[in-house]
This record gives sequence, structure tokens and C-alpha cells, in this order.
Amino acid sequence: MKHPKLLLTTIGLGILLNPLNSSMIAVAISRLQETFDLGFATASWLISAYYLASAITMPVMGKLSDIFGQKKVFLTGMTLVVLSSTMAPFSPTFGWLIVFRLIQAVGSGSIYPAGMAIVRKYFNEGRARALAVITVFSSTAAAFGPSIGGFLLEWGDWSAIFLINFPVIVVGFFLALWMLPKDETSIRGHGGWVKLLDIPGIFTFGAAIVFGLFFLLSIKGTMIWWSGAVALLSIIVFILRERRTEKPFIDLDLFAENHTLTWVHIQYIVVNIIYYSTFFAVPLYLQDLRGFSSRTTGLLMLCIAGWSMVISPLAGRWIERSGSRPPLLFSSLFLMSGSILYVTWDLDTPIWWVTIVLCLVGISNGFNNVGLQNALFENAPVSVIGTAAGLFMTARFFGTILSTLMLGLLFGDQINVGEIESLGFLLAALSVFVLWMSWRLPRQNQP
Repeated sequence: MKHPKLLLTTIGLGILLNPLNSSMIAVAISRLQETFDLGFATASWLISAYYLASAITMPVMGKLSDIFGQKKVFLTGMTLVVLSSTMAPFSPTFGWLIVFRLIQAVGSGSIYPAGMAIVRKYFNEGRARALAVITVFSSTAAAFGPSIGGFLLEWGDWSAIFLINFPVIVVGFFLALWMLPKDETSIRGHGGWVKLLDIPGIFTFGAAIVFGLFFLLSIKGTMIWWSGAVALLSIIVFILRERRTEKPFIDLDLFAENHTLTWVHIQYIVVNIIYYSTFFAVPLYLQDLRGFSSRTTGLLMLCIAGWSMVISPLAGRWIERSGSRPPLLFSSLFLMSGSILYVTWDLDTPIWWVTIVLCLVGISNGFNNVGLQNALFENAPVSVIGTAAGLFMTARFFGTILSTLMLGLLFGDQINVGEIESLGFLLAALSVFVLWMSWRLPRQNQP
């Protein structure tokens, strides 16, 4: 393989589009409320719809990349992001803006599973270090997205948040045309792409996610029981469908037989519940209870993303030597330490101590991102790696949404110090579960 570093850069430029666009929009919500005369609940659908569409899109596009080839899906995703970023600034109504935002989610959500499948196929040697490079791209985009978004709002209003994608896409698209390996996948002799795509399976999978998330989010207020019933019915129909069809969207037998692969996805859900609970709760503590400015809060939160970026390359080297298990066990100890130390926070806690606790969480996040992705690749067959990578990111979105649900139930209408302490105990308990799951991983790299 020629130019491996340039190939990783190409994949990284594509993959960063999803976390970048999911984080930049957060700082534009207030401006969009003014522009379209919206309440916060309505405007926040720009965030929720993006996560929801991404959660469904990634495994679907991963399946498409397994069928048609990773390069085709990667370039298609880039094209959809170009289309959405071009049209979104000219949205006549908020409804149209949601439509273009959904197209953006589908496009950026197509790139991740296709890109990660390429890494899995062409980086057998040095795979963990390659994953570390990709993690730096995505972590940097997520960490600095709000800061970039804030600058763009001052420079060119909310439309600039979409236009900023163009430099990344132009460079990334032409690099992808040149650098990405030619697709080897062929669908001849398989009975046609419609049969291979398993549209009924995809439909019931999407319905289960959509109605399931609506039900979970309604727990904080008026319960939408019918949504939960539809989700449960969709899950049952999906399982029956996938068990019977010759070419399932998701091979449930693979997960039933490969317990390690199943537990890797579960572990990623729990890790993201812990991580995003911190990511959402700490700013509330700093701003609502301590009275810090948004700028100071943002700088303190960079302790998490900053350490994650620093640790990722080190994690890659360690994993290359020892496999995923030792770094993930080590990470679990940092995660437990950072979580339990929240109980020490009160209204007078020194900033240096808050910084140390957040750094512990950031160190853990760096090891977890690289370690769990490598564990996924060690245990997922190459033939379904696109689908597995997409499901892996769906697990992340589930963790994100479940974290907001947990915080809503814990904090209620107003946050106080006692609730931060309760959160610390709860996250520490989840960290023990993560430690146990890390212990279950195979002791050596799988060939």
C-alpha cells in the first residue's frame, strides 16, 4: 500500500465531518431561534434529528459499503454533505433547514463506516496506530467544533457553519478519488442488490430506533406508551425477519455466536453514557452552581478533549504491543477514579482540583476510543466490517441519548451539589461494569 499516511489523512478528513457538524451547531441554536422565531425545544431538533439520522444511517451505509464497495459509499457521503451545505444557508423555513440537516447527517454518517472498513482491510500492520490517527481527527473536530462555530457566528452568521465544510470537502473529495483503494466488491450472482440490501430489515430497524428513542425521551415528562409499544413490536418483527431471510441486514447469528463482538458494542454504549454524562453535567455545575463564564467553562472542558487527543497515539502504540485488553483495563481505573471524585466537588472546590478530575476522564476517553475500535476490528469478520462499524457508532449515539435521559431523571428542574455527588456514585458504579467488560476481552490480539 502506497502513502499510508496520506490515506489515513484522507479518511480522517471525511470522518471529522460528522463530529464537527454535530458540535458546531450547538452554539448557533440561539441565533437560529431569533432568525426563525422558534422556541428552544423546536430549535433543538437540529441536534436531535442529526443524532437520530446518524444512528440509523451508519449501519445502513455500512451495509451498503459491504455490498457495493467502500470508496463508492465514501464519495457518495462527501457529495451529500456538499449538497446539504450548499442548500442549507438558503433555507426559506426552519422545516427546510431540518431537511438539509438530515441530508448532512446521512452524508457524514456514510463516511464513517466506509472509512473504518478501509482501515480494517488495508491496515493489518499498525492498525491500532492508524485508529489512533483517526481518533485524533474526530476528537479534535468534536472538541473544537463549538469554538469554531462561535468564531463563524461572529464572522458570517449561522450560514457560515455550513459553508465551512467546503474547504474540508474539496480537499477530502479529491484526495479520496486519488487515494482510496479501488472497490473490489461485486454484487453479481447474489440475486440483485434489492435482496442483498434487505429493505424490510432496514425499515424495521429504523422504526425500532425512532420509536424507542421517542419513548425513552418521554420518560422525563408525559410517557408516550404507544411509542414504546411500536418500538417493541418493531424489534420483534426485526428479529423474526433477520432470522429467516437469506441475506439479513444484520446477521444476528454472528452476534449470538460471537459474544466478544456483542460485549464490545455494549461496553461502548456504557462508556459513552459515562462520558457524555460528564460532558453535559459538568458545564451545568460550573455555570449554574459556580457562576463561571461560558468561556472559562469551555476552556475547562478542553481538559477532556485535550487529554484524549494526547493519549490516543500512545494508546495506539500500547495496543499494537499488547492488544486492546490491557489499555482498556487501565482506562477503566482512570474512569472509576474520575467518576468517584465528583463526590468531592462542592461550591468552593478549587479550579485545579476540578481540572485534575476532568483530566482523568480525558485520559480514559483516549484509551477507550482507540481500544474499543481495535477490539471491534479484532472480532468482526472483514465481510461485515462496514455494518459492524456503523452499529458501533449507533451504540455511541444510544449512549449519548441515554446519558441525557439519566441526567434529566437525576437533576430534575434544578441542579445542586447533592445531585453531582449522586452522579459521581452512579458513574463510578457504571465504571465498575466497564472494568468487568474489559476483563472479559481476549488476552491477546486475534489474528
